[in-house]
Amino acid sequence: MIHSIDPGILFLQEEDVIKAGVLDMKMTLAAVEKTYKMLGEGQIINPPKTHIGMPIGSGENWQSFFNSMPCYIGGDVNVGGTKWAAESKKNSSIPGIPYGIDITVLSDPETVLPFCILDGTLITAMRTSAVGGLFAKYTAPEGTDTVTLVGAGVIGRTMVMAVCEALPTVKKIYMCDLDLDKAEGLKKDYEGVYDVEIIPTADAKAAAEKSQVVITETTARKPFIDKSWLRPGLTIINMGSMEADLETVASSDIIAVDYWDQIVTYESKAAYHLHRAGKLDKEQVVELSDMVLGKWKGRTDAAQTINCNSLGLGALDIMIGYMLFENARKMGLGTMVKLWDKPLWE
Repeated sequence: MIHSIDPGILFLQEEDVIKAGVLDMKMTLAAVEKTYKMLGEGQIINPPKTHIGMPIGSGENWQSFFNSMPCYIGGDVNVGGTKWAAESKKNSSIPGIPYGIDITVLSDPETVLPFCILDGTLITAMRTSAVGGLFAKYTAPEGTDTVTLVGAGVIGRTMVMAVCEALPTVKKIYMCDLDLDKAEGLKKDYEGVYDVEIIPTADAKAAAEKSQVVITETTARKPFIDKSWLRPGLTIINMGSMEADLETVASSDIIAVDYWDQIVTYESKAAYHLHRAGKLDKEQVVELSDMVLGKWKGRTDAAQTINCNSLGLGALDIMIGYMLFENARKMGLGTMVKLWDKPLWE
């Protein structure tokens, strides 16, 4: 950490963040893995995110939301920060505005001065898929060569990157979306980038039957995966909200989550409902930190099915944001602003 008393703040707009390396999936995967390792070692304070859905009283029928995601990362990083995450369904119909818009703030833990504010939208897209890639790395059957991705949006795009980097044995990806043109567009964008055949399709279940790993990254409001999707040895990784129904999740031989203490506070997640119903507790799940630290040794039987579910951590955004800050500073990127010339009161 810089440990400065300078009230200067480096502002990094999206173009600066790109130049600083945010689209480097290898770097992102390494940062995500380090974050879960440190979390498992007790070096990170990461309270559950605070969620505000709008309009008031909309519940599951929210039209937009804000999430506050603070954290402190200790160890050799030693930085505090928060991510202000937001999404609006209206934005999907407005050209030129992303569906999700995020800001990341980094602060010095000694003086508590903020020293960097950066666009966090691309960080979110990259780290979300990196978590899916990390789950796949530790849970995919040995020699996995075929993966189904459901959802050809922004996270579908970065999930192609994550899968190809995390599972080098993969030779075929089924890219599924009800809007087949979107799936076709991703196939075209990735032609020649990876040595992987991308097959667009609108039939996710048929694609899943040919795959060892299924990763869902949709905005579906209701579960679309049921027990008929399950078969011996399959890994299903759900990045969205309850994309697999409760019976499917409960029927899996192994249930994995990214961070138990947070995911059971979020009512859009299957783990929350199973826990509230008394059907799931912490001792019955595998956390991603357990995988990274080697506490979980993998399937004890090749036929076991695995369901993984993620909610995301503010610590991921702060870890990656700090790396990008350091890169940007070395490269002379960004614009300096100041909180004050001289504080009125001390």
